Amino acid sequence: MISTSFLFIGTPEILVILLFVVMVFGADKIPEIARGLGKGIRQVKDATNDIKKEINESAKLNNLDSNVKEDITKGVKEVKDKLDDFTGPIKRSK
Repeated sequence: MISTSFLFIGTPEILVILLFVVMVFGADKIPEIARGLGKGIRQVKDATNDIKKEINESAKLNNLDSNVKEDITKGVKEVKDKLDDFTGPIKRSK
């Protein structure tokens, strides 16, 4: 059996979904549906990339730090470390 983990869906679930799609839409409509989904996904991806590009350009123009992800990751790590320091004695006493 092929092991698939796409969006937490296993192989049996994917096979049931595919069977349902074939029953509802028919085998001749599947390529058309796939092309439409691919086109839609491409448009969303392009729009997302355009938005990211505009945000980065405006951040550079306004001399803002565009490393927000790194700052957030650093802040989360600091909070996690402080929480571990606080809960360490409690965990050890169990």
